[in-house]
Amino acid sequence: MNEYEAIMAVQRMQEYIDDRISKKITLKELAIAAGYSPWHAARLFKEATGKAPFEYIRALRLSKAALMLRDSDERVIDVAIDFVFDSHEGFTRAFSKEFGMPPRRYSQCTPPIKLFMPRKVFDTYRELHKGEDMMSEKSKTKAIFVQVIERPARKVLLKRGKKAAEYFAYCEEAGCDVWPVLTSVKEAMYEPIGMWLPKYLIKEGTSQYVQGVEVPEDYSNNIPEGYEVIDLPPCKLMIFQGEAYNDDDFMDEIGEVWEHIERFDPTVYGYQWAPEAAPRFQLAPMGYRGYIEARPVKAIN
Repeated sequence: MNEYEAIMAVQRMQEYIDDRISKKITLKELAIAAGYSPWHAARLFKEATGKAPFEYIRALRLSKAALMLRDSDERVIDVAIDFVFDSHEGFTRAFSKEFGMPPRRYSQCTPPIKLFMPRKVFDTYRELHKGEDMMSEKSKTKAIFVQVIERPARKVLLKRGKKAAEYFAYCEEAGCDVWPVLTSVKEAMYEPIGMWLPKYLIKEGTSQYVQGVEVPEDYSNNIPEGYEVIDLPPCKLMIFQGEAYNDDDFMDEIGEVWEHIERFDPTVYGYQWAPEAAPRFQLAPMGYRGYIEARPVKAIN
C-alpha cells in the first residue's frame, strides 16, 4: 500500500464517522469503510490522525455536545444520549476531562474552550504535496463577486504569533488549535477569521497574521491563556468572493482571488485602499461558497 492509498482509507473512515457521529460506530464498520482489516484500519487511523479511532470519536462527540449545550436549552442528560453516552455520570466525567469543567457549568457560563475540530487527512496530505501533479487540473475561477460592507465598532479576541505573515507560518508559531477555541465563542458576531493586522495593531515582537473572532464591545467572558481582546474601530471593507470550487483545489482558488485583487481598481466603486484603517481578513476556505477575503477601504471624497 502506498501513502496515497493509506490516506484515502483514513479519509473514508473520517467521513463515515462524520456521517454517523450520533449513532453507535464499531471498528468493523470503520474497517469496511476503509477497505482493510479492523487491526490494519485502526493502525492507519492512529498514524494519520494521532488518535485511536474511538479516542477520536469521543473527542468529536464531546465537542459537538459542547456546541449543543452552548446554543440550545437541551438538558445535559438529553445531550449525553444524543451523542451515544450511556449515562449522565459517564458524560459528565468525559466532558470534565476534555474541557476542564462539568457540562452543566459550561452550559451556564459558556467560556471559550478548545473544541476538537479535526482536519481531513487528505487536506494535510495535499498541502505537503502541493507542488506535485497528483490532483485534478487547476480549475479556473470565472468570476469574482465584489461588495462593500460596513463593520461597527467592536472587539476581537485573538492570539498573536511571533513573525508570521501568512497562515502556514502562523500555525507553526501559534499551533493549529486556535480555530477550535475561536469557534467555541458564544458571543461571536461573525465567524472566526484569519487577519493581517495594520501596523498600529501589531505589538513589537509579534506577527502580522493572527487568528481571531469579532465580539461585541461589551464582551466580558473569559479570555483564554495566550489570547487577548483588542478594540477595532468602525470600518468599510471590500469583500471579494470567488466561485464555488472543489475543496481539493483550495490553494489554487485562493491564489486566483489574490491575483484578481492585485489587478482590481477600487476607484471603480468610488473607494480607495485603506490598509491602516482595519485588518484585512480571510474566512475559512470552503468550496461550496468560494474563497472570501476582505480588504479595508475608504470612500473617495
